[in-house]
Amino acid sequence: MRLQLAQRADADELLGRDPFALLVGMLLDQQIPMEWAFAGPRTIADRLGGDLSPEVIAQYDPDDFAALLARKPAVHRYPSSMARRVQALAAYLVEQHDGSAEELWRDVRDGRELLGRLMDLPGFGRQKAQIFLALLGKQLGVRPPGWREAAGPYGEEGVFRSVADVVDGDSLAKVRLTKQEAKQAAKKK
Repeated sequence: MRLQLAQRADADELLGRDPFALLVGMLLDQQIPMEWAFAGPRTIADRLGGDLSPEVIAQYDPDDFAALLARKPAVHRYPSSMARRVQALAAYLVEQHDGSAEELWRDVRDGRELLGRLMDLPGFGRQKAQIFLALLGKQLGVRPPGWREAAGPYGEEGVFRSVADVVDGDSLAKVRLTKQEAKQAAKKK
């Protein structure tokens, strides 16, 4: 299945073929529009000369990497903070998984184990890990036993709660509407 998270063909193509790019997009997905976050890996790769490898990013000079993310248009609203997080994620993958993002979900016994691996990632709390797990299951066919349960409400079928449910412009609009309704309901409480 072709991903349509960035709503930009070049960025979505990279997300669909590079698991590390997809993890970086998920990491960037906070306090900015989803499309901007998931276009970030393409922007970073272009600024690095096409290379988005964890090894290259982990070894990059931190100040230079922060400047690379801050260059206009900035990759994120908080480029310095996110540069540190992206480098921490890259370093973790290099140290713990030989630089392979895909190794995170290869050979897992069940959804709980995969959720635990995702929660171990720098910058991934429980909610982000559950959303990413739902994305893997719903759109990439990574479905170890119990994956929907481990993904919590994000794993449910027929909902429009998160990036895991975005497959086109219409589903993106439905996810946005669901989030707006949830914020309004929270304000009323």
